[in-house]
Amino acid sequence: MKAKDKPFFLYYATWLVHTPIHTRSEALLRKYCEKIGVPYPEDPKAWTTPGQTNPYYAAMVEMLDYYVGQVFTYLKETDDPRWPGHKLIENTYIIFTSDNGGMEGGRKAVYTDNYPLDKGKISAKEGGIRVPFIIKGPGIPANIQSDVMVNGMDFYPTILSWTGTPKPAGHHLDGADLSTLLTTDPRDAQLVKEPTGEARNSMMHHFPNSAAMHSTLRIGGYKLIRNFDYHHREPLELYQLYNDAGERVDIEEMNNLATKMPEKAAEMNQLLQERLESMDASFPYFNPKSRVSNKPLPNSDKVIMVTESGKTGDQVWARYQERGNKLKQADVLYTSNGGERYEEWFRIKAQIKDGKVMAELPEEATHYIFNLVDEYQFLVSYPDMGSEKDYTQKGIFSIKALKNQ
Repeated sequence: MKAKDKPFFLYYATWLVHTPIHTRSEALLRKYCEKIGVPYPEDPKAWTTPGQTNPYYAAMVEMLDYYVGQVFTYLKETDDPRWPGHKLIENTYIIFTSDNGGMEGGRKAVYTDNYPLDKGKISAKEGGIRVPFIIKGPGIPANIQSDVMVNGMDFYPTILSWTGTPKPAGHHLDGADLSTLLTTDPRDAQLVKEPTGEARNSMMHHFPNSAAMHSTLRIGGYKLIRNFDYHHREPLELYQLYNDAGERVDIEEMNNLATKMPEKAAEMNQLLQERLESMDASFPYFNPKSRVSNKPLPNSDKVIMVTESGKTGDQVWARYQERGNKLKQADVLYTSNGGERYEEWFRIKAQIKDGKVMAELPEEATHYIFNLVDEYQFLVSYPDMGSEKDYTQKGIFSIKALKNQ
């Protein structure tokens, strides 16, 4: 086939290792029960022994190792049609990584343990965001461990460099080209450059949803975590992962320095805010119906109330009443495929004027809702969208929304 003479790219997104944690191999399950020293289990959903002692998880890891090994074996044994006398492995870059740290599970089902790192998937702690990253390819020295800050967004510009592909015109790339770092000295952080040409010494990420609701900023050896859900957690956490010499200090994140170094925490928090605003980041909102220790959140009894709504031509509108909290922003969310299995929703910023919010609704919209956010980040939806248990079909939210008639 002529395709064999062309360069190839393979993105292999395996479901291993991921929930549900189970295995079809009785032999592997028994192997790891004996290796770990645990009794043969009957129910994979009821493994509660802490630490890395779950034999189902261990069996899944070995299966992952087997399938990845098959890819390596093929590359090692297959001739490179573009390079006679050589194998594909000699002309192929391989990146092995993950999208998040290991999911530790909960008290009712323990999956794994990211020790010595704290926490796991969804958390802003290192156990949640520090992931495996192994890279192999032409010119990359083997058996070198590096503490240089890199992330998944670096892969794209690196691959562009490897393939001699120009950066698409008009595109702003958040990642950095790692090709020089990898082939010259993987331990030299000065080889990872920002678009300005300066060495990169910081990294951030923003995760404003799910059970976490946080943003983080790493500068040098210091890491700041901003918890938006400050009613349940400290608003700011500050850790020193490494000292100026690059030596480990507290990658376990056991010592929160936010109160001991308030100026440092405030400075990094301001820099984080500037970066979030520069990318027009979306921020999480609070549910005025939620409770902490069975008590309502402060100012939740003063949220905005929508009194009526309607549609005039292509414009949808809603009248509102402030009951103490001031309206800060308003949006209209709409879907063009309401009632289908995979509804897709879009957001339009609404105008606020004279006690009314207004927006032009696209003709293709089938359903819509109003979202009003006040000065305390409380969000009120109209109509009231209820809770997840109100929806018999997962992802079909249009049943409670307004119809575009």
